[in-house]
Amino acid sequence: MFNPEATRDLLIEWLAEYVKSAGAKGLVFGLSGGIDSAVVAGLSKLAFPDTSLGVIMPCHSNPTDKEDALLVANAIGLQTQEVDLTEPFDYLVAKTGVNADTMAAHNLKPRLRSSTLGLIGQSLGYLVAGGSNLAEWYTGYFTKYGDSAVDLLPLARLTKSEVYQLAKVLKIPEKIITKAPSAGLWQGQTDEEEMGIKYADLDKYLTDGTGEEEIIARIEALHKRSAHKRQMPPMGPVVRG
Repeated sequence: MFNPEATRDLLIEWLAEYVKSAGAKGLVFGLSGGIDSAVVAGLSKLAFPDTSLGVIMPCHSNPTDKEDALLVANAIGLQTQEVDLTEPFDYLVAKTGVNADTMAAHNLKPRLRSSTLGLIGQSLGYLVAGGSNLAEWYTGYFTKYGDSAVDLLPLARLTKSEVYQLAKVLKIPEKIITKAPSAGLWQGQTDEEEMGIKYADLDKYLTDGTGEEEIIARIEALHKRSAHKRQMPPMGPVVRG
């Protein structure tokens, strides 16, 4: 049985110890207005009351995402910084000639955000925290060298339902808890529609290994196909002598 209060306390302790062991001062993370980033923000603020920074990075984003991000920040007293990535995104797409409506272009957004967080984090002596949960990590529902390019993943062992439970004990605003999960890659995009799987079905399979045969097959296919995302780049062979 998942214990959100005990998990909260354990994660706060883990974050504090991990950051200290790395010789860092605090945490920086993207603040998207979604549930996962809100929970990371809540945990970080408790672990590092004075050295937590949420970065809002709009890039052709829905304006309500910024409003929701600020709602979270105000609720927990979090310091924020805004870096609008629309102009660099447009510049790179135009210069490369890539169609802005392709997945390659959509994935540029989290990669730009990752670079921005890395820049800010290194300048402050902070580590970069990511918001991927277990469902996303297992199925590869994240951008390689994008939202996975972080120093630590506090939620990567939590199912989506457990993230929601943790959000409640962290006192995350109800509007964020009831909001449809989205990676914000394009207008109207939702996680479940893109994956073709409901989080409830993913959580069930990841928790007890059960589910409809067709759903399990899709989950395992996604897991297998995305294996390269969870590994370091392969190294080529060499001949000496």
